[in-house]
Amino acid sequence: MSIVLKARPAEDSYFENLGNTRFVRFRRHLILCAIGIVMMYPLAWLISSSVKPNTLIFKDLSLWPAQFQLSNYTDGWNALQQPFSIYLMNSLVIVVLSIIGNLLSCSLAAYGFARLDFGGRKLFFALMLGTMMLPGHVLLVPQYIMFSKLDWLNTYYPLLVPNFLATNAFYIFLMVQFMRALPRELDDAARIDGCGPFRTFYRIILPLCLPALATTAVFTFISVWNEFFGPLLYLTDPELYTVPLALRQFMDSEGQSQWGQMFAMSFVSVAPVIGFFIAGQKYLVKGIATTGLK
Repeated sequence: MSIVLKARPAEDSYFENLGNTRFVRFRRHLILCAIGIVMMYPLAWLISSSVKPNTLIFKDLSLWPAQFQLSNYTDGWNALQQPFSIYLMNSLVIVVLSIIGNLLSCSLAAYGFARLDFGGRKLFFALMLGTMMLPGHVLLVPQYIMFSKLDWLNTYYPLLVPNFLATNAFYIFLMVQFMRALPRELDDAARIDGCGPFRTFYRIILPLCLPALATTAVFTFISVWNEFFGPLLYLTDPELYTVPLALRQFMDSEGQSQWGQMFAMSFVSVAPVIGFFIAGQKYLVKGIATTGLK
C-alpha cells in the first residue's frame, strides 16, 4: 500500500495569507476608528453645545441639539469689551512672530551643534538638554523681574523675544537629530565650491530640513496659540489680550458663565489650530519619523 502526498498549491497559500492580512488590517482600522470616535467626542460635544441655549447645555447631553440657538456666535463675538476679532488678531501676531523666531534661532543653534566643530560643543549641548529638565515655573520669578526692569510688562516683548533667542531646547534637539543624519559630504562639497558656514546652512542644510522645520512650526503654533499663563502674567491691557484670556472673560468672579457664547468662541478659537495641524500633518509625521534624506 503506497501513500501519495500531494503538495498544496502555492496559489491557495497565497490567497490564504492575503485574506489573513486583509482581516488583520480591517481589524486594526476598526479599532483605530473606534478610538478616533472616542477622541473626537469632546470636540463634537463642544460644537453641539455652541448652538444650544444655556439652559439645555448640561441637561441635554445628546450631540444633536433639541433646540438650535445660532445667535451664540454673533452674541459671543461682540459680548466682550472688544470684538473677538481683536483677540484673534493679537494671538495671530504673537503666533506668527513666535514661529519665525523659533525657526530662525533654533535652526541656527542646531546647525552649530550638529555640523560645526568648536571647543566645548558636547558640554554646551549637554547643558542645553539639561534646561529641558527644569520646570518652567522655576524661571517665572527671575524672568518677571528681568522683564519688569526692562519695562516690558504689558507688552508682547516677554512673549516674543525669548523665541528669537533659541530658548526652547526641545526644538533645538529635534533639529540637531535631523541635521546629524544628513551626509557630511554635503558640507565638504559646499566648502569646495567656496561656501562658508552660513551659506552652507542657508543653501544646503536648511532646504533639507523642511520636515523638521514644519514640525517645529506646528508645535509652536499649537503651544503659543493655547498658552494662557504667559499672557495672563505679562498682559494687563484688555486690548492686548490673546484668545485664551478672552475666553476667560466669559466667566465672572462668581463662577457663572454664558456657556453657549463661550463654547461658540471656543470652537472659533480651535478651528485655526485644527486647520494648521491638518495642513502640516504630512510634514509633522516626516519630521518625527524620518531621520535624514529620502
